Amino acid sequence: MALTTNKMVLDFVDEMKELCSPDNIVWIDGSKEQLDGLREQACSTGELIKLDQEKLPGCYYHRSAIDDVARVEDRTFICCKKEVDAGPNNNWMDPAQAYTMAADIFRSSMKGRTMYVIPFSMGPIGSPFAKAGVEITDSIYVVLSMDIMTRIGRPVFDMLGDSNDFVRGMHCKCDLDAEKRYILHFPEDNAIWSMNSGYGGNVLLGKKCFALRIASYQGKNEGWLAEHMLILGIENPQGEVTYIAGAFPSQCGKTNLAMLIPPEQYTKKGYKVWTVGDDIAWLRIGDDGRLWAINPENGFFGVAPGTNMKSNPNAVTATMRDTIFTNVVLTKENTVWWEGLDKNPPQGALDWKGNPWDPSSGEPGAHPNSRFTAPARNCPCMASNWEDPKGVPISAIIFGGRRAKVAPLVFQTKDWQNGVFIGSIMASETTAAATGSTGVLRRDPFAMLPFSGYNMGDYWQHWLDMGEKISNPPKIFHVNWFRLDDGGNFIWPGFGDNFRIIDWIVRRCNGEVDARETAIGYTPRTKDIDYEDIDHYIHAGRRFNLDALRAILSVESVYWKETIPPIKEFYAQFGDRLPKILADELAALESRMWLA
Repeated sequence: MALTTNKMVLDFVDEMKELCSPDNIVWIDGSKEQLDGLREQACSTGELIKLDQEKLPGCYYHRSAIDDVARVEDRTFICCKKEVDAGPNNNWMDPAQAYTMAADIFRSSMKGRTMYVIPFSMGPIGSPFAKAGVEITDSIYVVLSMDIMTRIGRPVFDMLGDSNDFVRGMHCKCDLDAEKRYILHFPEDNAIWSMNSGYGGNVLLGKKCFALRIASYQGKNEGWLAEHMLILGIENPQGEVTYIAGAFPSQCGKTNLAMLIPPEQYTKKGYKVWTVGDDIAWLRIGDDGRLWAINPENGFFGVAPGTNMKSNPNAVTATMRDTIFTNVVLTKENTVWWEGLDKNPPQGALDWKGNPWDPSSGEPGAHPNSRFTAPARNCPCMASNWEDPKGVPISAIIFGGRRAKVAPLVFQTKDWQNGVFIGSIMASETTAAATGSTGVLRRDPFAMLPFSGYNMGDYWQHWLDMGEKISNPPKIFHVNWFRLDDGGNFIWPGFGDNFRIIDWIVRRCNGEVDARETAIGYTPRTKDIDYEDIDHYIHAGRRFNLDALRAILSVESVYWKETIPPIKEFYAQFGDRLPKILADELAALESRMWLA
């Protein structure tokens, strides 16, 4: 029975029913009884495996197909009327062609299956930031994961009322045919169609598909920002909290930073770190002229390998209940394991493909992009106000990436305009989170290259335009935890010690410390970074010291000069869509480097 009288919703469901021909339709009301029933059903068919409920209460195991383990960027399309509006970095398909192709794939694809209709909200229900969606799917895994990652059920339709302002999400596993696997975004229609995939990044349509690709287009038209950013609160010993948003490409320490635990001497003084969001931020201008942000999600879709009680204890704790693990190792005790969790790989376990696994084989047991889908409420460091409908005020925006030599440990940009420029030239190494080669330097402006729902040149212009409207803008910084010495060793210890740099950023925002002006912006004075007690970090046979700090804060003009031609080449893709301000910023940087 339908949960709403909204004619647009009913028409959408009827249209998809007619196309896909399911045997049954189930409307997801979000009740515990309904969801528990679906869990039992999924376990009976093997779609899920129930884990040891004493050790991992409420937790389940899921495997995706072996060729369906990551986002498929080469089969992800922006379907808008004009190709130029999609931009050079998005795959484009004409909407009419896309709908026809997808309809042929979807036709009768749910025969013998159940169609599930999931009303969901991105953002706390009732928040002025919140946006509604309806995802149709034939996957119980999707239903249960959307329950973790979003707010689902009847209250969403109460919020939507008779409005047409909802995203139409259509997903079907079909035959899991990789040759017919597509993720199609129709920003001008508020629609997403996903087919022939069961991997979360391609089928949990509230996540990157809606919360970034569609929402970024909505934000451009409505005057707000949808960003691939964490949100963090830093509480000082006086109980004052400063909020920071940060954009980092995959595998650049984003989740670890979002759940940061400060070094012991800071916690003893009373410093605390609070997580508001680990992946996506929606930002609007408040009445006070500041940017305010919410986390539109309700859970974490984190990469498992490398997550452990040293690198991210809060994330590990968050996974201990009500979590779905995907493509990790399944132990004979019905628990889970992955590379980097600890140094005790289990014997007699099954690998991510479901085959017996021998830890001595040299083959990984968990897929490099294996995942956990965990409720945000489980995280010990979630801020008490993380679901505040009005959001939190942002004092700083941080960009980051992996650069061996170019970027110093941290620098502050000169102003908003210069900050947009620095965000536009971000670069980092590729990872297993996206299909393709790993270890290749990839330019990833604002960590949004795979996620902007429209032309990146227009996206940068939107950021510049927003800067004109924000009377009290956040300060913008860039960090690089991954700078290497001449021996190829990381100079900076990272992890919890990153708090030392976040603390400097907060003090800069509050006007408490000066900085050294350089050709790229403002870097810390060594006396303002507390480094002397980093006595646990040794590389190349030496402890971290003042010389190491000076080296990692240095701005080497020779390396920056080498970056200029590739940036010019990158910018050239955008033609007349490149904002002139950014071209001017690049020319000014080049001039400063030659003077340096």
